[in-house]
Amino acid sequence: MEKSCSLLIHFDKGSPAMANEIKEALEGNDVDAKVDALKKAIMLLLNGETLPQLFITIVRYVLPSEDHTVQKLLLLYLEIIDKTDARGRVLPEMILICQNLRNNLQHPNEYIRGVTLRFLCRLSEPEILEPLVPSVLANLDHRHPFIRRHALLAVAAIYRLPGQAGEQLLPDAPELVEKALASEQDLSARRNAFLMLASCAQPRAVAHLLSHADHVPDWGDLLQMAALDLIRKVCRSNPAEKGKYIKIIISLLSSPSAAVVYECANTLVAMSSAPTAIRAAANTYCQLLLTQSDNNVKLIVLDRLNELKSSHREIMMEMIMDVLRALSSPNLDISRKTLDIALELITSKNVDEVVLTLKKEVVKTQTIELEKNGEYRQMLVQAIHSCAIKFPEVASTVVHLLMDFLGDTNVASALDVVLFVKEIIETNPKLRVSIITRLLDTFYQIRAARVCTCALWVIGEYCLSLSEVESGIATIKQCLGDLPFYTTTEEGEVTDGSKRPQQVNSSATISSRRPVVLADGTYATQSAASETALSAPIVLPGSLGSPGNLRSLILSGDFFVGAVVACTLTKLVLRLEEVQPSKSEANKACTGVLLIMTSMLQLGQSSFLPHPIDNDSFDRIVLCIRLLCNTGDEVRKIWLQSCRQSFTKMLAEKQFRETEEIKAKAQISHAQPDDLIDFYHLKSRKGMSQLELEDEVQDDLKRATGEFMKDGDDANKLNRILQLTGFSDPVYAEAYVTVHHYDIVLDVTVINRTKETLQNLCLELATMGDLKLVDRPQNYTLAPESSKQIRANIKVSSTETGVIFGNIVYETSNVLERTVVVLSDIHIDIMDYISPATCADVTFRNMWAEFEWENKVAVNTVIQDEKEFFNHIIKSTNMKCLTPPSALDGECGFLAANLYAKSVFGEDALVNVSVEKQADGKLSGYIRIRSKTQGIALSLGDKITLKQKGGN
Repeated sequence: MEKSCSLLIHFDKGSPAMANEIKEALEGNDVDAKVDALKKAIMLLLNGETLPQLFITIVRYVLPSEDHTVQKLLLLYLEIIDKTDARGRVLPEMILICQNLRNNLQHPNEYIRGVTLRFLCRLSEPEILEPLVPSVLANLDHRHPFIRRHALLAVAAIYRLPGQAGEQLLPDAPELVEKALASEQDLSARRNAFLMLASCAQPRAVAHLLSHADHVPDWGDLLQMAALDLIRKVCRSNPAEKGKYIKIIISLLSSPSAAVVYECANTLVAMSSAPTAIRAAANTYCQLLLTQSDNNVKLIVLDRLNELKSSHREIMMEMIMDVLRALSSPNLDISRKTLDIALELITSKNVDEVVLTLKKEVVKTQTIELEKNGEYRQMLVQAIHSCAIKFPEVASTVVHLLMDFLGDTNVASALDVVLFVKEIIETNPKLRVSIITRLLDTFYQIRAARVCTCALWVIGEYCLSLSEVESGIATIKQCLGDLPFYTTTEEGEVTDGSKRPQQVNSSATISSRRPVVLADGTYATQSAASETALSAPIVLPGSLGSPGNLRSLILSGDFFVGAVVACTLTKLVLRLEEVQPSKSEANKACTGVLLIMTSMLQLGQSSFLPHPIDNDSFDRIVLCIRLLCNTGDEVRKIWLQSCRQSFTKMLAEKQFRETEEIKAKAQISHAQPDDLIDFYHLKSRKGMSQLELEDEVQDDLKRATGEFMKDGDDANKLNRILQLTGFSDPVYAEAYVTVHHYDIVLDVTVINRTKETLQNLCLELATMGDLKLVDRPQNYTLAPESSKQIRANIKVSSTETGVIFGNIVYETSNVLERTVVVLSDIHIDIMDYISPATCADVTFRNMWAEFEWENKVAVNTVIQDEKEFFNHIIKSTNMKCLTPPSALDGECGFLAANLYAKSVFGEDALVNVSVEKQADGKLSGYIRIRSKTQGIALSLGDKITLKQKGGN
């Protein structure tokens, strides 16, 4: 059986010391040699050696030593040696050390007394402690605070001895400690005395606290922390008493110690729901956020504010500007958390202030050079985007500022800006003219392919007037440069001039090995990684005289951009024919556009570029040429109206989904019909402060809205009970499994089914996967037909399906051998660790390209309807469908969709479902799972394989 250990020291097993050498060194007169020998002896004992022959040598040659280091090491040696025999009785030779300990407790040197008192805190044998009690008590009145503080610790440790031993040795300990506390001046000693009373005689500690309530702010921070701990304990056991203590907590909020202030705020939030108390706590958190320089502290405080936001949103709305001041930190994690909190607290009253602050931060990213400015700017753009969608009236104040960043070298940031512009121009018709004018003016600065294509779509859809259409065509022509893109006679010269784009293209091709999944679940031929690689290196001077951005992209082999240019020019020409009164001008523009398209096709099919034009882009450009040569009214309507209508419908659906999610979150549980109702106006207000009244009202409101009833129902608890042994086994065991975020608690009920007493019954558990046992097993004695509750704690370190297995071992008086009952395995479900989450399509694709681990599961199910199967997968995996419902409508025999979830450890789980209905009615296809770590991909794949057939 393992022993408890209160001391851990690193031991190098490479050079074991011999017992004889240690003994010789201890018997000598050299103090340094004795110190080294004692250290070696302690290390050997800690590593399982017994060294029984050393004890008498130490008593004879080490006990009399006056050296402080020797005495300290002697106490460590005495701490770890066995002081009892196999039956638990104290060894006779231990009497030899009692006299030495008594002498040390009366030693004239304060250090020797102090370390000896500290040593007594680790002794658990009443027989050794009993003769030392008078000496310990005598040290309570010593003149030196170092002695008094350790004497108080020793008294507390002796009084807390298991069973009744402590109370028998020191029956009047609480009175003595209370008396010492009243007269003590040393802060640490007072804290030790107060902690002893709080744990062993709580009413005395409470009485002392309440009698000195007015002086608590003058106590030191150590004692204030102990007082707060006591207040939490008392209020947890007796909530009706909290009115007495809230004033003390409020008074401590002005403490100079940051730790005390933080604990005060935590205690206030835990104890009270009164608006005044919550406001005070929120103010405290915001002050800590600004005054503390440690990033870890700021992240912890932001977590607390996030919790407050969930339960007290109205109060936190008032604090939004204080929270946003945390953006001054250069740390991206802090900025991200701050923005996440702030975005959920925005209302029509504070949105203008918030947007103004975000605009200032965006401008600051231009003036101050920081390492991660691009990422920070991207976060700010997304935050402003979110504000503008919720409150369209603020869009006009930010859209023009953000359009300056369309040419940002950070592609993700520029892409967020252009997506924001695309959405705002549709939802705010009043801003259309100014946005189009600004976009045409700044279009030449855009260098990223994806940003270019999005901006071109906006130009093609929203240039409506004659001047806008003509400006749009002129801008695109200017960015394409002179035609043709190359000539036969000058081919060599042009080739020289475009070597750099060719190099970029080849490097991009090498870097884009991974396939990319599109929004509908299909794989794209062009990867996001390659687009980024194409766009980032081609940084050309942003001036009108420099080579056009569109020309650079097309000459680098990006014909997808060429196809988008062709579509945009086609739309502009079709619209020009409607708004241009002069037929000849319209025909002239159409001819120029046709020339551009044919030039792109000529370039794509030439040997000038290392890779020819892809089929999709070729077909798209040819379609545009045919359309301009022969335009019908139906086709014109599709190109000029249907595309924009689809975008409008998509935005409306997105807004509807967000509104539905907010409504679902806002739904609260209701109270039971037979619950008591408290009437605020009928309450007695005698002797109650305003804060106590507010608290009472908030508690009543919580009770009325069922907030106190949110515990899981009993039926759900019963589902988590697992039978570990059979009914015919001599010992029956069942476990109730509770899964918290980072640990698992097993409450095992063990029942003795026999007529005999089971001795040394031990629950031995082992784990597979990333699970670790926290507690070591203990032995129990179980009477006939009696039961025992055993609790086991297991730590979880990653999202992976784990297995807990083990057995129950016991002895009986009749049988000499130990009996073993093997337990059933407990499988820990991955579903307990992942929860549905949302992310943008762009983010999903980027993660899909980055993540290394993929698990491909073939569809094998009896379900014959693809939508029913898809819903079954969502329910089984506890994931969120990112594909909008409209994309899944209709009956086509094929379904492709993306699912997303996040684990409690911050891991992302991506799933792509592609299912097709065969001619025989069966479903076929694949479910692909991707994640950064292997565990979550494999565990989720196993779960889907198990559940996909349609069983429970």
